[in-house]
Amino acid sequence: MTSPRTKAVVDQRRRLRHADSTRTRTLITSCLAVCLAQIALAMPATLNGLFQESLHPVGSQLTWISDAFLLPVTVLELTFGVLGDLFGRKRLLVGGAGLLAVGEVVAATAVGVPQLWAGQLLGGLGAAALFPTTLAMVAVGTHTPRDRARGIAVWTASLSTGGFVAPVLGGISGTYGSWKLSFVIVAALAVITALVCWLLAEDSRSPEGRSLDWGGQITILIGLFALLYAVIQGPTDGWGSPALIGAFVIAAVFLALFVFTERRARTPLLRLDLFRNRAFSIVSLITVVGMFSFLGTAYATSIRIGVIQHQSPLRTSVAFVLLGGFALVLTPLISRLLERANPRWLLSGGLLLMATGDFWMATLDIQETSLGAHLAPLGLAGIGYAFSIASLTAVAVNTVPIRYAGMASASTNLLRDFGFTLGPALIGAVALGHAASAFQSHLSASSLDPAVKSAATEVAQAGGPLAVNSVPLDSAPGQAASLARETLGQGYSLGYVVCGTAALVACLLAVTALRGGWNDTQNAEGALA
Repeated sequence: MTSPRTKAVVDQRRRLRHADSTRTRTLITSCLAVCLAQIALAMPATLNGLFQESLHPVGSQLTWISDAFLLPVTVLELTFGVLGDLFGRKRLLVGGAGLLAVGEVVAATAVGVPQLWAGQLLGGLGAAALFPTTLAMVAVGTHTPRDRARGIAVWTASLSTGGFVAPVLGGISGTYGSWKLSFVIVAALAVITALVCWLLAEDSRSPEGRSLDWGGQITILIGLFALLYAVIQGPTDGWGSPALIGAFVIAAVFLALFVFTERRARTPLLRLDLFRNRAFSIVSLITVVGMFSFLGTAYATSIRIGVIQHQSPLRTSVAFVLLGGFALVLTPLISRLLERANPRWLLSGGLLLMATGDFWMATLDIQETSLGAHLAPLGLAGIGYAFSIASLTAVAVNTVPIRYAGMASASTNLLRDFGFTLGPALIGAVALGHAASAFQSHLSASSLDPAVKSAATEVAQAGGPLAVNSVPLDSAPGQAASLARETLGQGYSLGYVVCGTAALVACLLAVTALRGGWNDTQNAEGALA
């Protein structure tokens, strides 16, 4: 007969096994969902060349294809963080994956740029639910610094795996099928993910002190949308246009109102006193600047190889494998280093590698189409990103008490994706603005026939140097395509310099301003009591 003591030991072991199984299932579903979200986010970058050929976007329309997805991700992550805390994170996993599937179907059936934007917008809404929810589930499902370091390393590896898988899928389907097939594949993956999350995910929530802060949600949504709209449309509409000035004013007013509202709210969308923690504030700034640098690099690379050089999506995908693949390969090493080393040095070292890769890319001539010439600089940027994203996530999540994991996770994702959204917007603005000015100058000074100059000018006025670079070479404006390519190369080289400078600034900030290790940064407990 089993003694009560033996029975108690057996029950305890059973409970521990159940808890371990629950944590494992939660980690698996969280990683699968964030990988899906990143695949959907990164897929269009490989296909920009095909979008240009098929849909002929002009001006900022190409930038909006990527940012139509990123915009809801950026402006709604805090809201979805609240919804997950209040109503359960499993629902958001399943619903977010389902909505992403709908968006991909809309994009796959697009017959024009506006419908493609609509599909990207819907997909972005789904991803906005997945990014903060998955990180929050990892944070609340781990209870020791060691387990959390491993969980975050696996989560960031899954995030980067999505960035690795997306260009491969896009490259193969775009080269041997069509860009529409790429969206169909992602839709199928989203349906599978929704089913897996529904069957395996363990629900969690943290409703204490959380409520739907409508004032905060409305003000940050309008403020961030106006800011990003102004940045993206700047090169097309002109920085001094009334619409752009109005957008910047609206952004400033509503972001100020957001701060005012959050300070007075009983249960704010974002507790601004999180930023009283010096480490959290510094890491937040580094996150925005560093992630702007990375996605700016990725966007410049996609335009350089796919749109300007007209290389196939499969060849373009090699560049993105280099940028995103190292995070997967280096996961075991990064996990061990996060346990034992001060993340400040991992972070600063990663940012320095990113800066080095960017400055190297800026020296490559636009006529250089060999993938071999791109391997080393993009590889350095990819290795740097792998170390940076894991270190940033670990420090940010661990600088606040666990009961604020949902809010901190949403804030971390918001800052990261705000930097991501700024990447294509600002680099596109810098590169295209420089290229447009330089093209007109070079065209006027060239020895081309006046009729050719007139035709090229007309095309450039409608769609910029990218349009001139894409017209048939045997046409009248096509004779100016070499000038367009040269000036576009100069513009995107300048974009790489901007990205490298941003990464270097973030590196210096990490070295000089960030202190202490991530295991001793729980000093926010008192401030947030």
